[in-house]
Amino acid sequence: MILAEPADREQWLKERKKGIGASEAGAVLGLNRYKTAISIWQEKLGMSEEPDLSGNKAVQFGNAAEPYLRELFVLTYPQYTVEYHAFRMYARSETPWLFATLDGELTETETGRRGILEIKTTEVKQAAQWKQWNDRVPDSYYAQMIHQLLACEWAEFVELFAHIRYWKNGSLSAVLRHYHLEREDVADDLDEVLTREAEFWEHLQSGEEPPVILPDI
Repeated sequence: MILAEPADREQWLKERKKGIGASEAGAVLGLNRYKTAISIWQEKLGMSEEPDLSGNKAVQFGNAAEPYLRELFVLTYPQYTVEYHAFRMYARSETPWLFATLDGELTETETGRRGILEIKTTEVKQAAQWKQWNDRVPDSYYAQMIHQLLACEWAEFVELFAHIRYWKNGSLSAVLRHYHLEREDVADDLDEVLTREAEFWEHLQSGEEPPVILPDI
């Protein structure tokens, strides 16, 4: 269901504080290397302020690149039509605290099947970081995709379109990666993520601090 459609980013940020968004799923599950469930819990309860990342160069690059990558996806995969609603928030009807704002809504033209477009920009600075991308989706991004499927009950699949920058022989290069995820293939993970996020929501409701869960190194 459509939970809300704020008029601007400021209103959208206020709405996000009322539940768990897709970009927070990795941290809630202990899969985010930069943020923990406890920090999300503290921010939601007003114990700390969410960091202002507007001056972060990687965030600025991602925000500037997103509309171009969305158009590139349209050109590369003409089998889909793409709609974009900047601040529309979808939520799972039984758990309206579980919501997502999408980078694009997809329709497969031949079948009418509907799906989700997720756009990522990132920079790989170490060779070991490529392991997260080799024939798989990095764990934190995967959790986000599962969360999006939970929030968007109408969606049958997710397309992840990633722009990855990296250094090679002293020069900056870039590569595109594309991953497809079908709802019917991830039923167990949908149940697991829903259970884990419901437990975290209970911690928010009770005010009891969640356990410390750290990502694998």
